[in-house]
Amino acid sequence: MICTRRELGKLIVTTLPLASLLPRAALARQTGTKPDSKWAGVQVGMNVPYNFGPRTMPVDEVIAKTAQLNVSAVELRSQPIELFMGVPMTVLEPGRDRDAQKKATEDLRAWRLKANPADASAARKKFDEAGIKIDVVKFDNIYNFTDPELDYAFALAKAAGARAISCELEVDGSKRVGQFADKHNFIVAYHGHTKTPAPMFAEAFSYATHNWANIDIGHWVAGGFGNPADYIRQHHDRITHIHVKDRKAPANGVDGANVPFGQGDTPIKECLRLIRDNKWPIAAVIEFEYPVPQGSDRMAEMAKCVQFCKDALLS
Repeated sequence: MICTRRELGKLIVTTLPLASLLPRAALARQTGTKPDSKWAGVQVGMNVPYNFGPRTMPVDEVIAKTAQLNVSAVELRSQPIELFMGVPMTVLEPGRDRDAQKKATEDLRAWRLKANPADASAARKKFDEAGIKIDVVKFDNIYNFTDPELDYAFALAKAAGARAISCELEVDGSKRVGQFADKHNFIVAYHGHTKTPAPMFAEAFSYATHNWANIDIGHWVAGGFGNPADYIRQHHDRITHIHVKDRKAPANGVDGANVPFGQGDTPIKECLRLIRDNKWPIAAVIEFEYPVPQGSDRMAEMAKCVQFCKDALLS
């Protein structure tokens, strides 16, 4: 019997026991469907592989888990891409010994300067085929990069199809990194924590046109900086993406705790709808950090986070 792709899709969907055993990625290959987490014009994504586990998670596993959650865009750390390009795992996971870490840093730098960053396009192709956009590439320890390493990082991010690099915000270091961002005409989105108030972002913005922000709305609330929606409204033209998590407001000098979506003080719905209603090209990237409740697991909880964002945007 020969059947069309559409007929096969209907057969899989109606055969519920079989469909329930197939991961979403496998269903996508058979039916032609792909993940879609862009609702009401707002792209909802995942911080990966951070949300799933180790930074050195292979590309195929990152893709499978992302597709399982029906998420179509990611902020992806550099490690899975570089592993796909051939960097030895021992260079990325040297252990806690300081001498070993120092040697691994030197070995990684040497590998990068011999590698062709254009090879990241092969990893991009894998994500593209799965219907997942590499929206942002995050680099760790970027302030320790040599000049050639910084050039490599921007070239890799471009080859991966990203629209920005992300990294932690160190104001002094953002001046030098920003010079490279302007040189490459490519955005760097700086991520802040509970000790990163608005003036630190303002200073980083002053150093380079392509110095932008990745505002973590949960950290913003937990650090006592007020309503992140106000900051987004004022600086939307310098924000690539927000990190979405729910945290409590600080109490007695202690940062607010991470809690399941909808149980904290973070105005997640307000921020998402603000982006939606103004049609700003700001992605909403889920960063999973609250403790997994007893009887559940990380994937089940992340699915709830995705649904929370979807419901907020479609209501």
